[in-house]
Amino acid sequence: MTALGKFGSGLNVKAHVNNVRSSVSNIVNDIAQGFFEITHNSFALLGLAVVFAVITLTARPDLRQAGEMKLMTWLQERQDEALGFTEPGAIERATASNPKDLPAPQAAIAYWLSKKYGVAPEPLSVLVSEAFEIGEKARLDPTLILAIMAIESGFNPFAQSPVGAQGLMQVMTKVHHDKYDNFGGRLAAFDPVTNLRVGVKVLQECIARAGSIEGGLKYYVGAANMDDDGGYAGKVMAEHARLLAVAGSKRASPFFNAPGQTRPMPASLPLKPETAAPADQAPEKVALLNRS
Repeated sequence: MTALGKFGSGLNVKAHVNNVRSSVSNIVNDIAQGFFEITHNSFALLGLAVVFAVITLTARPDLRQAGEMKLMTWLQERQDEALGFTEPGAIERATASNPKDLPAPQAAIAYWLSKKYGVAPEPLSVLVSEAFEIGEKARLDPTLILAIMAIESGFNPFAQSPVGAQGLMQVMTKVHHDKYDNFGGRLAAFDPVTNLRVGVKVLQECIARAGSIEGGLKYYVGAANMDDDGGYAGKVMAEHARLLAVAGSKRASPFFNAPGQTRPMPASLPLKPETAAPADQAPEKVALLNRS
């Protein structure tokens, strides 16, 4: 190839490169122009939306106030979530229910106990309902169970006596630790429902051993070997009578007779030979006299 031919070929390559550059430049310019127009239009629409929102909120103070409240609530929730103060599932751990959902006699008891002992009716509603349910299964009057809780702890699930009786029914956790095995261990004594169930089990054993309600209460309080239980059984039965009246009982409870009369153990709760024990045997509970 001659020198002239090589020169012409070089010019063609250079011209082609220039054309490519020009095309790329045009494409970039077109893209930039389009982006500018889109952005410009978007900002224009955003500006119109802001202006419209301002006009609307100015004309409707109620909408402005509602918007501010929603914004503040959202910000507060975000802050609480960041700090770990938000846990929607916590309601599942709450031992509480609406007393209005209870049958009328149970609701009346819950409200009455709430007023007398200064405890919220919602957690009491759970305890009242549980007492009626487990009382039926254990063949014990539920108002007797509630009366024991009232005298023992005043419905304080974290109560503890000087000798170690714990929870609503003041069960001696160290003595009856085996009864908490199915509930996860001794610390379950401070779960209100668990303490109630274990306390009823202990009460059943005490009544079976003594052969009567009053005798069982004497065992329950730890005074089986004493002539006097410090008035414990009388206090429980008096509260039991009041609860029966609050519930509007139209018939005598099989667990309640006239004051001072011995309450025999009901036929539905037979005295089991394996649970019977001599009167001089150590009771299920350590003596817990001198209560207020």
